[in-house]
Amino acid sequence: MAGRGDPPEGTPEGFPGGEDEYRSVVFDEAFIRAAHLQEFSAQERMGEYAQAVRSRSSWEGRSGSRQAVLLVLLILLAFGTAIYLGVRNPYQPPVDERAEPLRTTVVPLAPQGPVPGGTPTQLFAHSPVAEYRTGAAGINLPIAGRTSHFAESQVVTGLSIAKDYLVASSLEPDVLSGATVRPARLLLDPDQLEQFDRSVESPSDDGRHALAGWLVRFDPRQVALAEPAARVQGTLRFEETSPDTLDVTADHTYTYALRPAAQGSGPVAAASLFTVHRVVHFRFDREDLRMHRAELLTSTVEAGPQACGPDTTGSLKPLLAGARASDAGGGPVVTDPYATARPAAPALCGALAPSAQPWL
Repeated sequence: MAGRGDPPEGTPEGFPGGEDEYRSVVFDEAFIRAAHLQEFSAQERMGEYAQAVRSRSSWEGRSGSRQAVLLVLLILLAFGTAIYLGVRNPYQPPVDERAEPLRTTVVPLAPQGPVPGGTPTQLFAHSPVAEYRTGAAGINLPIAGRTSHFAESQVVTGLSIAKDYLVASSLEPDVLSGATVRPARLLLDPDQLEQFDRSVESPSDDGRHALAGWLVRFDPRQVALAEPAARVQGTLRFEETSPDTLDVTADHTYTYALRPAAQGSGPVAAASLFTVHRVVHFRFDREDLRMHRAELLTSTVEAGPQACGPDTTGSLKPLLAGARASDAGGGPVVTDPYATARPAAPALCGALAPSAQPWL
């Protein structure tokens, strides 16, 4: 009988080394026939991999249906909420607030004697403007702070726009000489451009179309600047008038040195001083601040020395050195244009205070 590890027919003959040398690695034909082999079917061989694909259980199908129902309900809820809010709080488009027309007041100030003359340096040194600053340096911005609805940066922007307009309309040499109005016009709210253009082309004394209310311009046929830089002093104030509007009030006195326009070949004519006291009330909404433009509400101008007369709404017509006003009194109210922060003269024509003239 073969041993436990021997093949059924015993150790094959002819193998060197006997049965112990290759017992663990050599099998004869009888051993192979005796082995029990089992072959799996194709379905059985695929059984292991078939587990990777599984059908949804009935619970999973119910879960997907619930999610779909919830999604539909959420959409309907959002749609219904939007309709409800639309009915309760209908959208109100922003109101297009047009700029108001500018209201103007122009008061000529007649001298009570002959107009003093001299050189610009002498006149400036012996007049109330001796300590005034030159040009735009005389228009100083106040210390700015935030308001209830406007940030500090917006307040500074409003003050800066106001200053830019004052410089363009009161200190620009080409504007003063009548060569152009463009620097001032570019800074206006578009709603006021038609009124401005009419004031330039056809000024009238109707409280709406006085050119002097918009800018300072001298009749180039009569006078010329004896010195390009004016002397300026005044104040800028700001206040919030509504959650959407910021107001700025400019109260400044401008003094110019003038001489006759036609000099000829003779000696240079004496210069004289001409003073303009302007109080301009600006209004800015948020769009004005963003677009760097101004809306002018009111403008009050007191200017002299010049004669009282019907034609005071267009270019200013100063009385030059040595000239006198035909109406010596000038008006019932004696006005000092250097006294700022006060109500304007109520009369249509005022008398220039003697203190406002140079003392030579």
